Order: sequence, then C-alpha cells, then structure tokens
Amino acid sequence: MAKKLAEITESLVESFHKHGGINHLDGANLPSREAVVDITRDLLRLVFPGFYDKDPIRSGQVGEYTAELVSSVARRLENEIHRSLEYRPCPDCDKHDLAGTATRITREFLNELPAVRAILQTDVTAAYEGDPAAISNEEIILAYPGMEAVAVQRIAHVLYRRHIALIPRIMTEWAHNKTGIDIHPGAEIGPHFFIDHGTGVVIGETTHIGKRVKIYQGVTLGAKSFPKDEKGRVVKGIKRHPNIEDNVTIYAGATILGPVTIGHDSIIGGNVWLLEGVPAGT
Repeated sequence: MAKKLAEITESLVESFHKHGGINHLDGANLPSREAVVDITRDLLRLVFPGFYDKDPIRSGQVGEYTAELVSSVARRLENEIHRSLEYRPCPDCDKHDLAGTATRITREFLNELPAVRAILQTDVTAAYEGDPAAISNEEIILAYPGMEAVAVQRIAHVLYRRHIALIPRIMTEWAHNKTGIDIHPGAEIGPHFFIDHGTGVVIGETTHIGKRVKIYQGVTLGAKSFPKDEKGRVVKGIKRHPNIEDNVTIYAGATILGPVTIGHDSIIGGNVWLLEGVPAGT
C-alpha cells in the first residue's frame, strides 16, 4: 500500500507541473473561503440582530453584543481583505501599505452597514406587501431565500465597489449555493426589491435595477454575447446586462439578455425571451 501511495503522490506532483493553470503555489496567501463564509454569517447577525442567533438578544444587551461582534468581524475581515489585496491590489491602493489599506477599507465597509440595513428594511417591506402569503416581517427574514440572497448581495456589493477581489464573489456564491439564487455582487439594485420564490434567478454583474422591482423564480437578467479582442479573448469590464427601471414586474421564467432597458412601470410575462428593450408602461 505504501508503494502505491508513493506512486499516486508522484503522479499528482507531476500533474502540478503539467497542469499549472489550476495551481496556486508560491503566490500570495488567498482569502480563506471558510473564513469569508463565517464572516458573512456574522454580518447577517449584524444587519438582522436577533434573527441569526441561537439565544434571544435583549435591548439592554444590544450595545455590548454589537460591540463584541463588530470587533470580531473587523479583525477577521481586515485579515481577509489584506490577503485579497496581496493577491490583487485595488486601483487606488497604496501598494507599499496594504495592511493600512486593509484597515481603512474594513472601517469604511463597517461604516456602511447602517445604510445597508436601511435599504434592507425596504426590501422586507416590499416582500411583505408583495406576497399575500407573508404573515410577518419575521417570516420573511427567517424563511424567504430571496431575502437572504439579496441581503448577502447588498453586503458584498459594498466590498465590490471598493475593488476587493475574491471576497464579494465568495459571499454571493455561498448565498447562491444556499438559496439557488445567483446575484453577482456587482449588480446595482435599488430599494424595495423583492424576489418571490427565487429558485433559478440569475442577475448578472452589470445589471442595474431601479426602485420597487419584483421578479419571480427562474428569471435571467443576463448577457447576450461576449465581444472578443484581437487575440480572441473575451473583453471584460463592459456593460453586458439589462437595465430594469422602476416599478417593473418580471414573471417566472423570463429571460432578458444584453444591455437593453426595460422601461418603468412595465410587466414582463412568464417565459418571455427578450433581446431588445421595451418602452415605459409596456
């Protein structure tokens, strides 16, 4: 058995040299997926206090509880952001002081959490008002997969805007794995957003969604084509996904592709396939 294991080891090491594109050896220490997931869980505890905790939180405890959790999240997130910056520094980073940059970005991120909570309250309201089956805000926060996916995306989007590599995508892909809802951290989503049922929803990176938009399961807001450069490589960083204006409803299974605009106060029927925009009120 020992001889066979030695042969397996030798074969694997040889493959490391042969297929080097899927190795990460001798490079910067990447952010830990497990650590980022744990941080995301704790961030949900901060934006929805009392909902993701095993024990009830009393009003008299909330200051101490929050201080302890913020301190823990700050320490761990700063470490993961530092790792991310070592892998790929952000455009406006001081490359000679990545540790200081990680500290600054962590502080700025945590300062935005109250604003994230404010917009999440509008999302909960949209779900309660938009779903006749919803009996309370508590049910929506505890049980609705769309609410969890949107909450994680809104948190991740704050880091995405600061050009932090890897971490925002780890966050939203964790939510995708849990909920079946795939929202890229780059998508810009206005207040009062509601995903009903949710399974199979895909929202691409450069999607822009306005206020009071409601979508159902299986909706895709995707890209139509991928332009390539002179070497045949896909061009990145360009607008590829739809703009959904205010007060739009998109029913189950609809697919909208490309940088098209769905005008405000429109209704898109189930299983519709759209490669062109539509005017307001359609």
